[in-house]
Order: sequence, then structure tokens, then C-alpha cells
Amino acid sequence: MNEIEPHWVWLLVATVLAIAELIVPGVFLIWLAAAAALTGVAALLFGLPLAFQFLIFALFSFGSVYVGRRWYHAHPVESSDPLLNDRVARLIGETVVVVGAIENGRGRVAVGDTVWPARGADAATGSKVRVVGGDGTCLKVEPLSIASPDPGSDDDA
Repeated sequence: MNEIEPHWVWLLVATVLAIAELIVPGVFLIWLAAAAALTGVAALLFGLPLAFQFLIFALFSFGSVYVGRRWYHAHPVESSDPLLNDRVARLIGETVVVVGAIENGRGRVAVGDTVWPARGADAATGSKVRVVGGDGTCLKVEPLSIASPDPGSDDDA
């Protein structure tokens, strides 16, 4: 009975990983597919023992992922919504309601149906504040009168 040659297995693994990248794009599996393909070619050309093939695959994997990450860092993909995964940045400028009084610079605010920790000037429960920044998952807020008065409001009178 004929034994399957290892280089064909590596090339098959490369193909499966490339197809998986197409189905579930994450720009990660393609680099492992490249490493598997290079390992398959090396196994074909040099007749490497199986243990050495796994070592070569590991080295090619680290190398290809490193090169891929550097390339994407140097050539970022343009996005129609650059703040898509930066929820805090998306909230800057929004008016939110204080649900846990801000005392000594700390409190809680409601954003839609979610409650966020907040830092800022003291504010009573129920008052409205504007989000001006963030620090991790903590929103930086300031009272509406300081942030920017609403046009047409009679606060100046």
C-alpha cells in the first residue's frame, strides 16, 4: 500500500487554511497557510524528516505572521467607519444621564441601556452631562453648562 508523502499533506493543509481564511476572514490563517505551503515545498525539495518538518512549519509560521503583521501595520486597510471598534471614541460628544451621583470625581452614567463608570465634576443623579473623552472603559464627562450650552437655551439670561 502506498504511503502518503508528507509534502502533499502540507500542501493540503495550506489549501484548507487558505479556504478557511476565505470563509472566516481574519487575516491570520492566510499566514499559516503560507507557512504550510513553504513547509510542503521544503519537504518536497529536500526530503526532510517529519520532526524537522514540524520545526520548519513552526519557524515559517512565526516568520510569516510577523511579516504579515508588520505589513498590515505599514499598510493599514482603509475603513469607512474608523471608530467601529472604539466604543468610547464613538460616545464623545454624546449627552448622557448620571445614574450614580458623581461625587469626588467618580460616578456612573447611562448610555442607552448600559451603565458606564464616569469621571468628572460632581453631578447629581438625573443630571445630564456630555462625554468628552475616555480612559479605558471609564468615560470622562463634564456638565452640559461647561461643555457647550445648547443653542437656544435660556441659561445665559
